[in-house]
Amino acid sequence: MGVFVFLPLVLPLTALPIARLAEHHLHPRSAAVLLTSVAVVLAACSTFCLGLLVVVGTAQLPGNPLPDNWSDPDVRAAVPYDEVAGKAAIVALALVVVACALTVRRHLRFRFRAHRALAGLRSDAGAGSGSGSEVAVLDDERPYAYALPGSPGRIVVSTGMLSCLDAAERRALLAHERAHLAGRHHRLLLAVQLAGCANPFLRPLRAAVTYSTERWADEEAARVTGDRRITARAVGKAALFSRRVATPGLAAFAAAGPVPRRVAALLGPVPPRRSWPPALTRAGMAACVAAAGTAASTLSALNAALALFVVLEAATPL
Repeated sequence: MGVFVFLPLVLPLTALPIARLAEHHLHPRSAAVLLTSVAVVLAACSTFCLGLLVVVGTAQLPGNPLPDNWSDPDVRAAVPYDEVAGKAAIVALALVVVACALTVRRHLRFRFRAHRALAGLRSDAGAGSGSGSEVAVLDDERPYAYALPGSPGRIVVSTGMLSCLDAAERRALLAHERAHLAGRHHRLLLAVQLAGCANPFLRPLRAAVTYSTERWADEEAARVTGDRRITARAVGKAALFSRRVATPGLAAFAAAGPVPRRVAALLGPVPPRRSWPPALTRAGMAACVAAAGTAASTLSALNAALALFVVLEAATPL
């Protein structure tokens, strides 16, 4: 395996430049999908290589269920610094599994509790849109609003938030939250959050994807309402009055991402609908670096897996 087994652990660093530049040169939808895809692939390769190292490390432990020949010097020689790397990988992979399990558990528990709390609550069709069948208005003075995915998905908004906005701004708010539900943004947010649990180098992508999904919903709200200024005003006023609510892995209105940048983007022109930045720009070069890093990580993981398979096959008696 050589150094190839270690490369996917550090190649996520190649995605950091595009995480900073994608929002300026791509449509928010394209940026969110691109960054999430890169994060998922890099995290999968990183975790896979940790698993390969765990095989070598576990074979060194007394009483393990693996064949004795898997701990031969020839097998250990396939991994540089096998004594340290193998045992460290066991701890690292255990931490990854625990962190991912806790993240999924927290996400599902919040959704379950929220849906159970809303089960007996009637939807409010008069919250500011002609089609408000999925809107759940909570009698709460604290201003907040967020999209709750499920079957069916719900839009949760407090009376405190509605009192801060006029009728046109309420329509923008509801269009924003419907865009979160229609775009399945909770899946992108959860995927990039799990990627950050798998490899700490990918954590900056979470903030970038969160911002991109908010901008995506902003643009959809502006398209539905037909007025970018009203949408910008709704975002600004909601951010001014709102308090952040605990919505793990979900999208909350005006609670994620730098709000002044979102308002400025809405007051500007509609972003271009390109799925890849121009090649001769900093964003284009950053995208190429991220793509090369993702491809190199995938090839390195496959190469390490094939090398370990050949070595273990040779060490296993017939």
